[in-house]
Amino acid sequence: MTNRLLLTLLIGLCFAGSLVSQEKPKKVKIFILAGQSNMEGKGSVVTTEHQLADPKKQKRFAHLKKDGKWVERDDVFIDYLGGAGQRYGKLTMGYGTSRKNDVRLFGPELGFGWTVGDHFDEPVLIIKTAWGGKSIDRDFRPPSRGFPESMKTVVEQRQKRNPKLTVDEYKKGYGHFYRLMMGEIKKVTGDLKTYVPGYQDQGYEFAGFVWFQGWNDQYAPTSVEDYKDNMIAFIKDVRKELKAPTMPFVIGAMGHGGENQRGKIKQIADAQAAAAEYAEFKGTVVTIRTAKYWDMEADAAFKKYWADRKNRDVDMWRKFGNDRPYHYLGSPVFFYNVGKAFGESMIKLTDKK
Repeated sequence: MTNRLLLTLLIGLCFAGSLVSQEKPKKVKIFILAGQSNMEGKGSVVTTEHQLADPKKQKRFAHLKKDGKWVERDDVFIDYLGGAGQRYGKLTMGYGTSRKNDVRLFGPELGFGWTVGDHFDEPVLIIKTAWGGKSIDRDFRPPSRGFPESMKTVVEQRQKRNPKLTVDEYKKGYGHFYRLMMGEIKKVTGDLKTYVPGYQDQGYEFAGFVWFQGWNDQYAPTSVEDYKDNMIAFIKDVRKELKAPTMPFVIGAMGHGGENQRGKIKQIADAQAAAAEYAEFKGTVVTIRTAKYWDMEADAAFKKYWADRKNRDVDMWRKFGNDRPYHYLGSPVFFYNVGKAFGESMIKLTDKK
């Protein structure tokens, strides 16, 4: 090989390397997770530890821990606004509360984050906004729905306990948490260098939204029958405000009681499924029936070791769960599997898009 040819090859290699080094990083994929207490997450970390020590069960959670420490993802980040304020960092175990340094609980974000993080090459940011005891009928009420006709009745009932309560004061609660959610999304996307280490102004896209909620809509006068319309309006309003008209949505339908659902819980779950069938949402919105992920083993353990007060065995119960049925028994199996299912459904919607 002549010196001139060698020199040409070296220059070519240097030029190619320069192009690679100058290639702009890929846009950040932003996923929004929102809802009430079960989106906060009640998966018990204590119970997860028990299951990691069980040879028959450890495989399910083994990838979450290495060298005695919970793994932190270097490619998936999370910002969480909840009842205890704001918390953010690398995705890891313990984001079931927004209280800093509190790692007792986790929610759907864990299984979801691991699933989408393993699938996408782009950096992933989860923006999670969740507060316990909130309804879509009032707390997350979408702006386009205005005020419900039932509001007058509700105010009159509440005035019996608090005569000083005015209609105008009560109105302020409608959509309050919707506005907090949207405010957090805009704050975070306006300062991505804080929330995504290594961010180089490459931009971002709203890659998807996961909604997991429903319990508190059992209690307002018309919130059950209005749930479908509220959900449809919520999706439309969020997409419009974020200028993401086809952003994929995954709705987690209420799963309390598993396949034995009945009453208002089933009515709300059915309304959540019906909202996804709205013609305009075809191919961009799906509902996951979380009832099929109900942890039957934890259910049996709850009845045997906790509900039976005479023979209550807290230590045995905590090997399976650590909360009440309305929090899916605090089952780590449920919360991780549901998050994973949300992630898998989101990937299908995103790839189709």
